[in-house]
Amino acid sequence: MMGGRTMTGTGSPLRRLFCAALLALLTAAGFATGIDTAQAKYPERPLRIIVPFGAGGVADITTRLVGEKLGDKLGQRVVVENVPGAGGIAAARAALAGGADGYTLILVTNGTAISVPLFKSLPFDPLKDFVPISSMGFFDCVFVTNSEAQFRTLAEFMAAARAKPGGLNVGTINVGSTQNLSAELFKAVTGLDFVIVPFRSTPEATIALLRNDVQMVIDFPAALKAGLADKKLRAIAATGPVSAKILDGVPTVSQAGVADYEVTSWNSIWAPAGTPKDIVETLNAALRAVLDDPDIKSRALPLGIEARASSPAEIEARMRADIDKWAKVIERANIRRR
Repeated sequence: MMGGRTMTGTGSPLRRLFCAALLALLTAAGFATGIDTAQAKYPERPLRIIVPFGAGGVADITTRLVGEKLGDKLGQRVVVENVPGAGGIAAARAALAGGADGYTLILVTNGTAISVPLFKSLPFDPLKDFVPISSMGFFDCVFVTNSEAQFRTLAEFMAAARAKPGGLNVGTINVGSTQNLSAELFKAVTGLDFVIVPFRSTPEATIALLRNDVQMVIDFPAALKAGLADKKLRAIAATGPVSAKILDGVPTVSQAGVADYEVTSWNSIWAPAGTPKDIVETLNAALRAVLDDPDIKSRALPLGIEARASSPAEIEARMRADIDKWAKVIERANIRRR
């Protein structure tokens, strides 16, 4: 019948509606499959990690060590780019210029947390312009004296400082560095009156210590390795648990009797804000696997670093806590903001 042909013909409203719905479903399914396939391919090309320090330092060596293993894990090469500069500003700009596609990452350290209160107008906000991926390692400083001098323990140094206010000198590298602020925090927590003497480099501070121009130096174990190895320097305390573990038998400052004192430095991997969440998760999982590798752990420890991953939330919380902590130390020490 004519009515039946109209209802079942190719031009009927019912048939057109059915075909349109079927086409929409197939298109949607194909589109979703395309997205999943594209995301599953990440990364499709080499990644960059921007390091805000020069080549050859502990941060650079550690990043290259982890980057090589990370590349193996992801199936793509990881290129380390050194972009040194005060406050990590140049490195941050380079990383942000790379885009938020997961192919440009940046090494962020506790030095970044210090830069936030240290600079009057830091041209980037680490907590807004970047997203955390994972911690990479934790490390801390050590208090050393001249092995031929009188101070064999931290208690002896503190007793001498109390007996002769302003009579002892403590050497660190430049003002505003982790080492320098570790000394400032020690001074504030103990109430001791000693002079903090900044040097341009660790070797200069070490020479001053051997000449007895300063009575103690605070720096990272890797920077003092030669002096400790040949017994010219004596480690009397560590600012945190990592150095205490490496330097067997050396107590932390807290264990030596200074309550509420700890300075633990860290380095971590972040990406420009806007980096897709699934890419952050992929990188976090890869870094967890890499940093749990016994080979990485054993190679990082001689550098004074405990290789350890974290969740993005954990390293962000560490950043926020350190910004607040060092802001108070900088203000108390009347350190001029840059």
